Amino acid sequence: MATWKEKRKIMQRYDLTAEMYDERYAEEQRRKYCETLREIDVTGKVILDVGCGSGLLFGQVATKAEMIVGVDVSRNLLAKAKVNGRDFGNVFVVQADADFLPFTDGFFIVVFAFTVLQNLPKPALTLSELWRVVRLEGLVVVTGLKKAFGLENFMDLLENSGLRLVSFVDDDSLNCYVAVLGAA
Repeated sequence: MATWKEKRKIMQRYDLTAEMYDERYAEEQRRKYCETLREIDVTGKVILDVGCGSGLLFGQVATKAEMIVGVDVSRNLLAKAKVNGRDFGNVFVVQADADFLPFTDGFFIVVFAFTVLQNLPKPALTLSELWRVVRLEGLVVVTGLKKAFGLENFMDLLENSGLRLVSFVDDDSLNCYVAVLGAA
């Protein structure tokens, strides 16, 4: 299956670059987190971080959230995420495919998917899966790499998702668009 081959390449790429992940991406990721957390209060919420990478988001939200689950397809990045989450009693990591999340419908209040959609073969299906695991009153936060989507394509993806655009950031200091989505 072509999609599995594509996903396997992504998994292998992140497994190979896990050691330098934070050095390469931490600053950019933190800028996205700061921008997003201005819009969303995570206090007392059950959070899913899809494509959690090395767990950089954990330090930003774990002390406020009730629980955070980090999911990634890369085993090597998850090993780093486990280390980054070990000081918090409410952080858990799971290896999983973003298109087939191993969680009950409506379990999470907030789902973050930073730097994920451009790595998957069918971003619209991924968005649907992210929405499946969020409570009806919950929020899904996604980013779209500008060089992968372009503004018009990313907006089309969001509009066709059937979700309501709660907020949108297109800041020149970020390599990604940041969208917060809720129930239509």
